[in-house]
Amino acid sequence: MNPEDVRRLILAIRSRRIGVADAMDKLRALPTEDLGYARYDTHRALRRGFPEVIFARGKTDEQVLGILERIAGRRAPILVTHAPEALYLRAVEHVPTARYHAQARCITVEPEGRPRPKRRGLLVLTAGTSDIPVAEEAVVTAEIMGNEAKRAYDVGVAGIHRLLQQGAILRKARVIIVVAGMEGALPSVVGGLVSVPVIAVPTSQGYGASFGGLAALLGMLNSCSSGTVVVNIDNGFGAGYAASQMLSLGRSR
Repeated sequence: MNPEDVRRLILAIRSRRIGVADAMDKLRALPTEDLGYARYDTHRALRRGFPEVIFARGKTDEQVLGILERIAGRRAPILVTHAPEALYLRAVEHVPTARYHAQARCITVEPEGRPRPKRRGLLVLTAGTSDIPVAEEAVVTAEIMGNEAKRAYDVGVAGIHRLLQQGAILRKARVIIVVAGMEGALPSVVGGLVSVPVIAVPTSQGYGASFGGLAALLGMLNSCSSGTVVVNIDNGFGAGYAASQMLSLGRSR
């Protein structure tokens, strides 16, 4: 149940189009629904502004599909992360409107008949081409949450002129996600050029001494650019979610 559903229910009770007993039945699933192998948080959209997201890795296909069908039945937007294409091919049989984002490894479902305004102002940068899958996870997350995203990929410090050529879109951004592996220097550079929040995402791309992204993570955590915040290694989802929350500040809900 999302905020709009609750608003409609309250109005229906007030206008006596629905009785108290029927309203109680509709609210009975709050705040969780026990599926046996998972407790689906039906209250999360009302509490956080977006339904529970399905992390597919580590779950069986049947478990993911079971949760997916329950959410789809509520006509809510759906995001499944770390989803292989084989899982999508099964999911689309259950939810025909499901869409697969191969680079991001995500499945999304947009509820029909619920057009949502798109917030503008998000810019997603990558240091290299190898960082694009993590960046795309951030983009897909932000878009399903109601935002538009601009991209500028492969603008890392090895050729700093490539970043400086993006001055126009840097100045228009309200939130910037910067995805980088190796030594993780790009977020510090970007943070020194702009006056908006920068969300740094370390990736596991790099040679041996990068320690699977740990070197980039530590570099970003030690950034001297004020206003730069850091999410976990390869966590494009976390960056996209945080960016969406930042963009929604000050907007009516």
